[in-house]
Amino acid sequence: MLQRHRVIAVITATVVTAALAGCSADDEADGSPNTLVVSAFSFGSEELQEAVIKPFEKATGYTVKLDTGSNSERLTQLQLANGQPDTDVMLISDYYAALGQSKDLFQPVSAKDVPNLGKLRDFALDDKYQGPAYTYQLDGTLYRTDKLDAEEAANWSVYGDKKYAKKTAMPDISVTAGQLTVSGIADTYGSGPYDIDSAYKTMASWAPNTLQFYTSSTEVTNLLTQGEIVAAPAISAFATDLIKSGEPVSWVAPSKGKYMATNRLMIPKGAEHLKAAYAFIDYYLSATAQTKAAEVIGDMPVNPDAKIPDVLGKVAGKAASDPVAAGFQTLDPDTIVDHRDDWVDRFAREVSSK
Repeated sequence: MLQRHRVIAVITATVVTAALAGCSADDEADGSPNTLVVSAFSFGSEELQEAVIKPFEKATGYTVKLDTGSNSERLTQLQLANGQPDTDVMLISDYYAALGQSKDLFQPVSAKDVPNLGKLRDFALDDKYQGPAYTYQLDGTLYRTDKLDAEEAANWSVYGDKKYAKKTAMPDISVTAGQLTVSGIADTYGSGPYDIDSAYKTMASWAPNTLQFYTSSTEVTNLLTQGEIVAAPAISAFATDLIKSGEPVSWVAPSKGKYMATNRLMIPKGAEHLKAAYAFIDYYLSATAQTKAAEVIGDMPVNPDAKIPDVLGKVAGKAASDPVAAGFQTLDPDTIVDHRDDWVDRFAREVSSK
């Protein structure tokens, strides 16, 4: 469970822009401390500090306290706060953002308060979410380049090929790539991304020849680098460090059934420091911060003015700058929230236990 923190800092006399200066001045006038608490993922928290938080503090005079944990832990903590959260901004995956909305835990973020919303790609502003996306993850296949070529790895049928029996892994539905993979297979072998019957029937036929259903990035990357598997569906972010390190590993988008997830910036209902929260979100969505986050964290930017590092372009090609033009789609959050528990139960019974 997350600990509760509040850090009070002296309000600085100057800030970089008039808009952000207005935020600080208003905070001082209404007696609010010049601080905010940001809740984020444990993974990559040091990189987040370097790429976004420290530059934001320097630019604005705000002080940020970072709390970290898993999506589920942090959402549970927010629910237990009962409208009095100790968090001002949450960085959270789209499914959990939608789940939180279904429990009335978040409030809308508008362009009136966050001007950079007007500069983002359309998919980042999906009106089914109350907060914008700040990055996205593409689902595809991580593969050994010394064992497969890109064309073969791009075809879902590689996971049913007996030539690679016990040499492939699949994501458990609990991880980000899990639902995206299920929907990609449903779209390819069934009537669409929510044809779970067709997806599970197909995956169940592959399961006996699947070495492992993985539940973490460490598991799947270790399996690949140690040569235990030749391919596994995974999000593109897993490939970045492997490619940088010179491992014989690459990532390719599916030839059909291309889906992506987003991470979103959400403000909890009852957040104490709204103006500070708006300032942080606006900064994170700027081209400057999006470029730095792409360089340091490996985040795919949603601001089209951000610069794409060479390694992201090498991993994802055109999808690193415009995933929709590259054929990727997002999943409907309402459908996922409504059916998730049933699909998770069925996955365990019908797929991963085979």
